[in-house]
Amino acid sequence: MFKTISFILFAGILAWAYQAIQPPPPKICGSPGGPPITSPRIKLRDGRYLAYKEHGVPKDNAKYKIVFIHGFDSCRHDMMILSQELAEELGIYIVSFDRAGYGESDPNPKRTVKSTALDVEELADQMELGSKFYVIGFSMGGQAVWGILKYIPHRLAGAALIAPVANYWWPGFPANLSKDAYSQQFPQDQWAVGVSHYAPWLTYWWNTQKWFPFSSVVAHNVDIFSPSDLKLLAKFEGRTSYVEQIRQQGEYNSLYSDMKIGFGNWEFDPMDLENPFPNNEGSVHLWHGQEDMLVTISLIRYIVGKLPWINYHELAGAGHLFPYADGMGEAMIKALLLENK
Repeated sequence: MFKTISFILFAGILAWAYQAIQPPPPKICGSPGGPPITSPRIKLRDGRYLAYKEHGVPKDNAKYKIVFIHGFDSCRHDMMILSQELAEELGIYIVSFDRAGYGESDPNPKRTVKSTALDVEELADQMELGSKFYVIGFSMGGQAVWGILKYIPHRLAGAALIAPVANYWWPGFPANLSKDAYSQQFPQDQWAVGVSHYAPWLTYWWNTQKWFPFSSVVAHNVDIFSPSDLKLLAKFEGRTSYVEQIRQQGEYNSLYSDMKIGFGNWEFDPMDLENPFPNNEGSVHLWHGQEDMLVTISLIRYIVGKLPWINYHELAGAGHLFPYADGMGEAMIKALLLENK
């Protein structure tokens, strides 16, 4: 009898644990009970929809065509600052889009580093951006640019990585360097990132349970920001009009998919990438702030040391949010577009 009761209790605990780590199904935009569709979207080859937003001059009048890739816990509306005056002066068209699972883009249960690169390529094709286009990625979107440089370099006219998130487990990092950078995170972030890497199936549960502190980034803890970042937070007050859209289809297929992929085992090491522009027909730029508390600058310095073909811009006194400082977005766009002119 005791063995029977013990077995039933053990099975019950396993069943409870299994249920606890299962995320709820996504609330697909346009589905019964799901969020409404408010933006233009394209239909991808696999049947998913990708939502986008256009900026700058009309596409047909543009000299420069750019795809902008947003960061973690963001969406198509979170585009770098570009004045209409500069867009018209240089002839700039930018299309930003919701990465899979964010905003109004359908989740991709098979999402990988490569799939995001292919989403960008298909978006560019359906938007008729031409055989070559520019890409700009910020934070986790900057990390996604590595996949674009790996899988579709032939489609690029130029690329910019802005404060790109680094993966502590990329094999090109010396163990002591990645260990030191990892330890500079808050303890709860060390746990959250570690779970994403070593036990990705627990990522959703870890960041929604109430027993232990979870990711400070997910929790919007302002302690993750540098003094210079805190001065820029007022720039984000306009997000209140759309912030609920960002996670509306569910956090599992947006935030936690980002974490599992961003800190998982990659199919390639960015530090092994080859120069996509050996004949200087384009350029790759990387901007990073010295006081970035989310992405330790020592990792970025090591990456660009291994990839000397990257035009590296290190910003003194800048944190993670420096792209939103007055004039910074336009300065980066000018550097990317006019470098070889």
